[in-house]
Amino acid sequence: MSENKANNLNNNEEQLALDDGRRVKVLSPGMMVFKRFIRNKLAIAGIIILAFMFLFSFLGGVVSPYRQDQVFYKTDSANKEYASAVVNTEYRFVTRDGSRLSTLVRANFSRVIKDAGEEGVSFEADGAAWTVRKLGDSFYSIGTAQELGTVTMLGKIADVKPNPGMEISDEVKAAALQAVQSGTLEFEVDGQTYLLTKGKAKSYTLGTVAETAIASLLSFDTYSSEDNALVAGFEFRRAAELAINEGETAFEAAGESFALEHEDGGALIYRAGDTENPMATVSNVIVNSVTSGVFLPMDYKAAVADAIADHQTAFEYVNADGVTERHTIRMRGNNYIIYTEQQTYLIDMYAAPSMAHPLGTDDHGMDVLTRLMYGGRISLMVGFVVMLLENLIGIIIGGISGYFGGWVDTLLMRFVDLFNSIPYYPMMIIAGAIMDAFEVPPYTRIFLLMAIMGIMGWTGVARVVRGQILSLREQDFMVATEATGIRISRRIFRHLVPNVMPLLIVQATMGLGSIILTEATLSFLGLGIKYPLASWGSIINAASNIYVMTNFWYIWIPAGVLIVLTVLGFNFVGDGLRDAFDPKMKR
Repeated sequence: MSENKANNLNNNEEQLALDDGRRVKVLSPGMMVFKRFIRNKLAIAGIIILAFMFLFSFLGGVVSPYRQDQVFYKTDSANKEYASAVVNTEYRFVTRDGSRLSTLVRANFSRVIKDAGEEGVSFEADGAAWTVRKLGDSFYSIGTAQELGTVTMLGKIADVKPNPGMEISDEVKAAALQAVQSGTLEFEVDGQTYLLTKGKAKSYTLGTVAETAIASLLSFDTYSSEDNALVAGFEFRRAAELAINEGETAFEAAGESFALEHEDGGALIYRAGDTENPMATVSNVIVNSVTSGVFLPMDYKAAVADAIADHQTAFEYVNADGVTERHTIRMRGNNYIIYTEQQTYLIDMYAAPSMAHPLGTDDHGMDVLTRLMYGGRISLMVGFVVMLLENLIGIIIGGISGYFGGWVDTLLMRFVDLFNSIPYYPMMIIAGAIMDAFEVPPYTRIFLLMAIMGIMGWTGVARVVRGQILSLREQDFMVATEATGIRISRRIFRHLVPNVMPLLIVQATMGLGSIILTEATLSFLGLGIKYPLASWGSIINAASNIYVMTNFWYIWIPAGVLIVLTVLGFNFVGDGLRDAFDPKMKR
């Protein structure tokens, strides 16, 4: 019995022996740090949060059916401006083939047109005498005049006297006397037009007229481009307007016959024998589309002109697809604005959350959830790259300064002080303005931004490394490395720096959150990531508009929540590592 107790005691003592392999493993520093870390519930919560953020950002972008720069559209029906119309008050000129009407002649015509009557008005321009004859309602003939002589009435007897150097044939004299006696001021002899202009008392000026152009308030529009040249010609326009003014139903021009259908304020022109298909429409109403590049059918223009002539406020129009559209007319100044229900293809901005877009769309019509996923990649990448760059520069500068001390330490620390004296945000504003001025591409801008943030933020790491190495370089293991002849770079980076790494890991972990916040702040200020790329900070930038902030919470609150959770996650992990590396912590 006593012998069994002795054996059990020996077994227990063997299990508790200090040289036991299992005991050594339990007491290893790495295992001890790990056990201390996993005992911290906040640290575990931080790990879970960060795992979720990494999966959301890097895996979510792969799973999402959308691209981060994909714009979504919607159709909208609204009563919008479709066309505008104006009753023409500006005369349109058509010149005879081979003739020219200068701007000066047109201006003089507009000046004297108010006084133009049946007897005509004359003016001088471009060194020539011009005459204006009224051919119809708001329809005038413009031609060059040459005075031949005068016709004077003496009772019932008329005397025709030619001007010096001019000759007047007996046929013209007889026709002029007959015209004066009958009260006709225009006559023709052998195809030449002559004009009598009243002067003082009962005298008239006799002259010839060479018609150069016509002026009218009517506008001609063709149904087919093939007829443009014909309808725009002088002969066609003159014959058509004369027929319209005289109320005729047919006319001839350019060797063809045409039919007229009179309407209020205008007419429809057909080719003779084809009264089903109008060739052109004539109206004093000019109709144009409010959208550049949109062609309005001729029958639509005719419908607008008819509605305006009948003083209607609305009309119906059957479009090319056979759909009846209702159009309304409103006055705006001297113009008529035509409205109708239109299907418009619009960017789907600020769409509310739905099955297709769980967090809605932003001000560019892009899916907010997808933008958050891709934005998380950039925010996390910026945090880690900047952190690595800061630590790399800080370890090199701090390690050299702490190991050598003396004037090297003094010089490097003054260099650190110089960097600390540079204002951070003003420098970032200047850098952002420079990149904007040079129109740096979005991807290049990310790398430049990370480089600038890393270069501006390494001084804290350098001071920590220097302080730790100053205390470590005097310890026995460093004396041993010096005695064995190990080179200086190996002493610093293989023996001193690894002893500082636990502190650097803690500091880097806790600093990641602040780097992400800094990037978010810069992007919010418009100095960071640029469209079409996204970061959480640039997404929140939409909240700079108070209307968006108060009405579209789903645009900026999710990004804010992700930033808060990520920063908390890094802080929790940093706190856990700090507690785990603390040698005074209880087991």
